[in-house]
Amino acid sequence: MKTLKEKIIEILINSRNLTKDQVDEAIRIQKEKNIGLDKVLVQKGWVTEKELLILLAKELNIPPIDLSRYKIDPQILTMVPERIARQYHLIPISQIGRTLTLATADPLNIFALDDIKNITGYEVDIVMSTDSDIENAIKKYYTKDVLKTMSDMVKEIGEDDTIKVIDDADEKLEIGTSLVDESRKAPIVQVVNLAIKEAVKQRASDIHLEPEQDGMRVRYRVDGALHDVYRFPKKNQNAILVRLKIMSRLDITEWRLPQDGRFKIRIANKEIDFRVSVLPTTYGQKVVLRLLDKANLAIGLDGLGFFPETTALFKEAISRPYGMLLVTGPTGSGKSTTLYSIVNQLNTPERNIITVEDPVEYEIDGITQIHVQPDIGLTFANGLRALLRQNPDVIMVGEIRDSETADIAVKASLTGQLLFSTLHTNDASGAIARLIDMGVEPFLVASSLIMACAQRLCRKICPACKEPYEVPREMLDKIGLKPEKGTVFYRGRGCSACLNTGYRGRMGLLEVLMIDDQIREMIVKRIPSDEIKNYAIKNNGMVTLWDDAVKKFTLGLTSLEEVLRVTSEE
Repeated sequence: MKTLKEKIIEILINSRNLTKDQVDEAIRIQKEKNIGLDKVLVQKGWVTEKELLILLAKELNIPPIDLSRYKIDPQILTMVPERIARQYHLIPISQIGRTLTLATADPLNIFALDDIKNITGYEVDIVMSTDSDIENAIKKYYTKDVLKTMSDMVKEIGEDDTIKVIDDADEKLEIGTSLVDESRKAPIVQVVNLAIKEAVKQRASDIHLEPEQDGMRVRYRVDGALHDVYRFPKKNQNAILVRLKIMSRLDITEWRLPQDGRFKIRIANKEIDFRVSVLPTTYGQKVVLRLLDKANLAIGLDGLGFFPETTALFKEAISRPYGMLLVTGPTGSGKSTTLYSIVNQLNTPERNIITVEDPVEYEIDGITQIHVQPDIGLTFANGLRALLRQNPDVIMVGEIRDSETADIAVKASLTGQLLFSTLHTNDASGAIARLIDMGVEPFLVASSLIMACAQRLCRKICPACKEPYEVPREMLDKIGLKPEKGTVFYRGRGCSACLNTGYRGRMGLLEVLMIDDQIREMIVKRIPSDEIKNYAIKNNGMVTLWDDAVKKFTLGLTSLEEVLRVTSEE
C-alpha cells in the first residue's frame, strides 16, 4: 500500500496543484525538518489544509468532517485513551453498535487503526479531518480545565493554600535585587505554593517547569505519565525560578550551569521532601522537582503490589545474615522504592545500616546515609570501601555502575554483610551476566548472590470508572492467553478521579530468581543467562515479568494495553 506521503504527491500532481519542482523542494524540506509532507505544503502556502482534505477525501473515497462544528459525546472519548489519541493523532467521534468511528488526518496508517481495534474490541470506521482540527479537538475534549493562567490560579487561592517551607532560606537571603524582591511578592509565592500543593493532591511524582518561547509550561507526572496543568506568563518566569532556587538554597546568580538542590515542606501535617534539578535550556532554566513522600515507605513490602508468594521470597532472602540481593530494571521502575522499603523493614536498633546513594532520596531516621560526590573523589567505590570500616550489618548501594564498585560489593557480601543494590538489566538472570561482564569472577558471583529480581511498574485500573469489556479472541490468541471460561476482563473508562486516563495508582511487577546450588554451578561454568532463566522457570517455578503482568490482567487489576506497554521487550 502507498504511504500517505506518496498518495499526497500523486494526487496533487494529477490535480495539477503542484509542479514537479515544488514537489522536489517539499520533499527536501520534509527531510531537513523531519515533519510531515502535508505540513510542508501548507506552510509553503501551495495548498490549504481544507483543499488537501477535500482532495484526499475525494481520492480515497473517505468522507470529510469539520470537527470544529461537531460536538463529541464525552462517553465516546473514554473508549480511546488520551495517550493513544495523541500518539496516532486521531479522535473517536461516534459509536453505533460494534462500530467505532474515528476522525484522522492519516487514513492510511493501518497500524494505528489495528491498535485501536485491539484496544477497544470494536470494528473501526474512519472519517477525515485536518491536522489542526484534530489537534484542537484533542486539546478541547481531553484536557478540559487543565491549562490555567497565573491570574486564574491567584483567584483560586484561599487561606489554606499556604505551605510551610521547613528551614526556608528566604529570610536569610540579603541580596537586594529586583528579581529577588519580585520573587517574594505574594502572587509569585502563592502560585508556587499552589502548584506544589496541587501536585501533592494529584499524587504527582514529579513537577516539570519548562520555559518556552512565549511562556512557561507546568506539567505533573502522575502514575508515570506527564500531564499539562498550568501555563505561566513569560514575564513571571524568572521570578518563579528564583523563588524555587531560594527555597532549594541554590545560587540565584547562576544561570548558565546545571544545579541540584532540595527542600522540605509541611503540608496537611505531612512532611514531603523535594529534590530539585535546574537545567539551562534555549528559553531559560528548566526545573524538575521530584516529590519524595516518606509515607510511601511505611507501607512495606506487602503494599508494593507484589503477589504474596513473591513477597515471601523477598522476606526469605532478607532474613539471611549475609549475601547480595540485586533489583534490576530501567529508570523509573520502582527499584529504589523497593530497596528503601526493605531497608526500612530491617531498620531496628540492633542493626547498623549504611547507604551509599547518588543522591540520597529519602532521609530515614536511624540509618547512616552517604551522598556520593565524584567531583571531590567520593565515588560509590570509595564510599563503599570506607563504610566497610564502620562495622555495618546492612549496606545499600544506590547503583552498581562500574567494575570497582561491583568487586567491592561482592566481596563485602561475602565477609558478613547483607548488601542490596540495583543494576540496569532487562531481566533477573541478566544481572548475573552483567556482574561477570564487569570483571567479577563467576565463582564470587555464585557465592555472594542470594537473589536477583527484575522489576517494572504498571498502572492500576481506576476503581471509580472500572468496567468490564470484551477482548477480541484474535488478540488473546496473539499473546498466547487462554482464559478460563467466565473470565471477565476490565478497563478504566476514564473519569475526573483519574484525570480521564482510566488508571489510578501503580503496582509492581516482579520476576524473582532465587539462586540455588544448580544455578551456582551454572554461573561458575559461565552458562548463558537465557539457559539459567529457562532452568529457573522449569525447575524452580520462576514467574517471569510477562506471566506476572498477565496474571494481574486476568485478575482485573490492570489492562491489556498496560501489560503490552510495560512488558513489550518480553
